[in-house]
Amino acid sequence: MLARARSVRQKVMVVVLATTVTALLVTALAMLLYETRAYRSAVVSDLTTQADILARATAPALAFDDPAAASENLALLRARPQILAAAITARGRTFASYRAPDAPADVLTHFAADGGAGEGYTIRGREITVVHAIVENNERVGTVLILARFELLSRLTDYLGILAAVLIASLTAAVLLSAALQRGITEPILALADTAHRVMDRRDFSLRVPKTTRDEVGYLVDAFNSMLAEVGRRSEALEETNRSLSREMEERRGAEDALRAADRRKDEFLATLAHELRNPLAPLRNALAILKLAGNDPDKAQQAREMMERQLSQMVRLVDDLLDVSRITTGKLSLRKELVELGGIVRSAVDTARPFIDARHHVLEVTLPPRPVMLAADPTRLAQVFSNLLNNAAKFTPLHGRIGLAVERDGGDVVVKVTDNGIGIDVDQLPTVFEMFAQVDQSLERTQAGLGVGLTLARRLTELHGGSLAASSGGPGRGSTFTVRLPLADTTAAAEHRPIHDASNGATAGHRVLVVDDNQDFANSLALILRTMDNDVRVAHDGVTALELARQFHPDIGFLDIGLPRLNGYDLARRLRDDDGTAAMTLVAITGWGQEKDRRKAFECGFDHHLVKPVETAHVLEILGRIATRHASPGDVRPS
Repeated sequence: MLARARSVRQKVMVVVLATTVTALLVTALAMLLYETRAYRSAVVSDLTTQADILARATAPALAFDDPAAASENLALLRARPQILAAAITARGRTFASYRAPDAPADVLTHFAADGGAGEGYTIRGREITVVHAIVENNERVGTVLILARFELLSRLTDYLGILAAVLIASLTAAVLLSAALQRGITEPILALADTAHRVMDRRDFSLRVPKTTRDEVGYLVDAFNSMLAEVGRRSEALEETNRSLSREMEERRGAEDALRAADRRKDEFLATLAHELRNPLAPLRNALAILKLAGNDPDKAQQAREMMERQLSQMVRLVDDLLDVSRITTGKLSLRKELVELGGIVRSAVDTARPFIDARHHVLEVTLPPRPVMLAADPTRLAQVFSNLLNNAAKFTPLHGRIGLAVERDGGDVVVKVTDNGIGIDVDQLPTVFEMFAQVDQSLERTQAGLGVGLTLARRLTELHGGSLAASSGGPGRGSTFTVRLPLADTTAAAEHRPIHDASNGATAGHRVLVVDDNQDFANSLALILRTMDNDVRVAHDGVTALELARQFHPDIGFLDIGLPRLNGYDLARRLRDDDGTAAMTLVAITGWGQEKDRRKAFECGFDHHLVKPVETAHVLEILGRIATRHASPGDVRPS
């Protein structure tokens, strides 16, 4: 590094000295040329002037042929030591002459050749001869010749001596000045080179070169520092990219593990779904066989009917849970919030879960706060959350267990805890209990199964209400606790949706009813139920037949399927509303399409109510009782 530093100094010194010498030599050459021309011009001008003066002074002497007077005029040249000799010629002869005391004896012989020459000057070595005409009355009467020393070489020698001294002095000053200025030029470069080597050795891009000048070297230092900063940023970005890639690889491996786990859960879910659907189907088939074999035995028939109702409710619950989870996942489930009291929702959830809790012989303790707790919530969906948690607690608690549901205020929130003394949850499984299709007990010997969507549905419904659901457990065999936290409602504001209270005390008999469905078993079974309640019922299996039958029959109420052949349920409803004879009838959509957009479209087409298959008889009876108040706001008929 030091050798390179000395090399830079030497190069700078060579550049400075070479530049200085070149400039001085060019200047010296120019001055020599100038001096040569100037000296020659001055000597010629001086001698020519002197010759002109002599010509004017000796013209009268020539006119009067007075050589003595001419010689006296020439003798005055003694005052000019550089003049070696002079002469005046006339008519081809020397009229007068002059020779300096220090001039050679034969110096006058030069004039013999120049006597007849024209005007001008001639330089021969270190002598110069000037020839000037003597004119009188516009007639040349003679010639003045002057021979003088021409000391150009000695003068140039003097100048060269002076220039040499100046050159030496200039070079000395240049060397001293260059050495003094090295600090401002080479030191920043050395500092830059030293920093570059340290960066290469240490890979430390935070190093910077100190800036000491504002010239090109300073600009180079700024550029180098900026380059270091940019390289440092890119190096950090590259390192961050590498770290990000490492994280992505970890995440990808985690995602692959999650996909494998999800695939495994999918297989487990499909197997569980088949198992759970076959479970109620088997007793349903057995109940049908019992009805066929029971004959007139009312007790066996009653047992078969109760068995069918229980198993059908189980299948409906399984399908509803799957549909609800699908709607939440796709963002198609909306809440119907209203200002409700939490105690009523808890009681509704307890009533829903009570049969299963009693069947397991559990003890249920419910603790409610003394004052009402008001929430802005969908009462049906919130009751579904608590009933799912109670059913889950009853399912995973051995017979004769204890289940608790406690409600308490916590600042601006209300906390609902569902506890049990059941099988508990392993600490490793706590993070996954709310995942889709997760099963806490995966053994073949488990007494209670399920699809693994109940807790997922409960948590997502809670989150839609702006709350949270968390699980905790002391470990296997030590029970579980599920905690729901919900924000309290602002009781000073009106609820987003007020509940609709329709009177349902009307008679359920004596109505003219039209049932339309392309599923003949469903249509005929619903017609049989309605006829059993002493209603006049007509049945159609396509839209066109239903329209003709309605115009003849003038029914009070029509239960219409949507997916009808020939004329769908929406168009059938529009035509019934446009016909004066059927415009006043109550229209009820009974369909398997249960999303919010399906309900909205049904109401837009003229339906008064919207029921989703399978339909409970209680809902049909409720609608029959509402015919007297049909002009109230349309809405869903849903279980409380």
